[in-house]
Amino acid sequence: MVVQNARLLKDEATEEKGDRARMASFVGAMAIADLVKTTLGPKGMDKILQSTGRGHSVTVTNDGATILKSLHIDNPAAKVLVDISKVQDDEVGDGTTSVVVLAGELLREAEKLVNKKIHPMTIIAGYRMAAECARSALLQKAKDNKQDPDTFKSDLMKIAMTTLSSKILSMDKEQFAKLAVDAVLRLKGSTNLESIHIIKKVGGSLKDSFLDEGFILDKKIGIGQPKRIENAKILVANTAMDTDKVKIYGARVRVDSMAKVAEIEGAEKDKMKDKVQKIINHGINCFVNRQLIYNFPEELFADAGVLAIEHADFDGIERLALVTGGEIASTFDNPESVKLGHCKLIEEIMIGEDKLIHFSGVEMGQACTIVLRGASSHVLDEAERSLHDALCVLSQTVNDSRVLFGGGWPEMIMSKEVDELARKTPGKRSHAIEAFSHALQAIPTIIADNAGLDSAELISQLRAEHHKEITNAGIDVISGGVGDMEKLGISESFKVKQAVLLSATEAAEMILRVDEIITCAPRKREDRM
Repeated sequence: MVVQNARLLKDEATEEKGDRARMASFVGAMAIADLVKTTLGPKGMDKILQSTGRGHSVTVTNDGATILKSLHIDNPAAKVLVDISKVQDDEVGDGTTSVVVLAGELLREAEKLVNKKIHPMTIIAGYRMAAECARSALLQKAKDNKQDPDTFKSDLMKIAMTTLSSKILSMDKEQFAKLAVDAVLRLKGSTNLESIHIIKKVGGSLKDSFLDEGFILDKKIGIGQPKRIENAKILVANTAMDTDKVKIYGARVRVDSMAKVAEIEGAEKDKMKDKVQKIINHGINCFVNRQLIYNFPEELFADAGVLAIEHADFDGIERLALVTGGEIASTFDNPESVKLGHCKLIEEIMIGEDKLIHFSGVEMGQACTIVLRGASSHVLDEAERSLHDALCVLSQTVNDSRVLFGGGWPEMIMSKEVDELARKTPGKRSHAIEAFSHALQAIPTIIADNAGLDSAELISQLRAEHHKEITNAGIDVISGGVGDMEKLGISESFKVKQAVLLSATEAAEMILRVDEIITCAPRKREDRM
């Protein structure tokens, strides 16, 4: 008697097994890689992302992580690639496109091997060996100029320019690279980018952007208050300064004459006066509040010669407290326990059409503000993303100062070493190792393709160059040939490259291990009567 195949899953759940599941994963992952592939390299194109939500907001970007974050994806394998690009973005800030493209290429190669009946576990073992070999090849070739500050600074400039050359800022990359390097060197080795404040102001062109030492708050100075304060003592607070109205909800007060109403109002005014007096007793001449300040307390502050700034945005106020060395206060009964912020000068400045408040000579010397100008908000958003990438890479490089050349040079170095390993390895794993080397060469191929060059010709020239003992050859996208990366000053951070290599290998490995996809049925809505 034959027992029929018992059903495990509910009616609408589906499962795909074996090769079909693997195909679905490969196809999804490769589709994602092909999607961002065109944004790779200095001649990469941008994408317009339009949301279907209210307002149909439009984003123009070529930042891999931003593109993938905005996609609604159904394919589980594709989600793995979206995740690695996110992690790459959080961890090192740049290389988000490269990591997805490399993982996609590794899977493309793996698919060919699976079709040749090589078991996925064999492929994974080969990839593991290859990744280890590629990493050690990079380690040997990395340069470290931390001891020599001038060379190190020029390394940082080169890295910043290389990072920016694939972004919207590529036209003024020298100027922005300098902005980014100056800002990061002020941090003195911390990777906390909090103290670099970026303000976007529409108007002017990207060339008008500048770096300002100190802190700029995007607020106007109140009416009748001092426009300029030297040796400021700043109290940063988060407290309600709008209590000149009764705020007891649902309470009724019955009075038998207007005089009583006046008494209540008088009492409220006195309460406010006391509060303002307590604040002034701290011996401050600048009061920054997170919440509204009504007209009456504002008058009181103006009479006392204290500059009151209301509604400072939340990030702004936390950053301001950090930068001026103060703490955010909410009660004012004991002035001795409140930590005040200090700066040498507060004044009002104009940027474009807007007035802003400039704090200079702050406690925390690292702090600075980058003011971005540009034609439209889309340009500014993209400029901010590009600059953020550059700042992240630079702050990582300041810590781990090893540097590699760019332009497909590291991939060719790794590919050559991995090929050597494949020749020495017996058994089926050698096929996988060789496939890894092909996948690595795909990155310079794509960079060349995106620039409209003949990639097959260029890569074969590059391979020949790299068989010499010492070579700095990479793709020179501008002249359209093989160029010397050292002369062209194209450099990348070792940390970014290593993160790309390891993340991509792990992601590819994870997708390769899949042999079954189970999709659960959505829960049915119960008809509630």
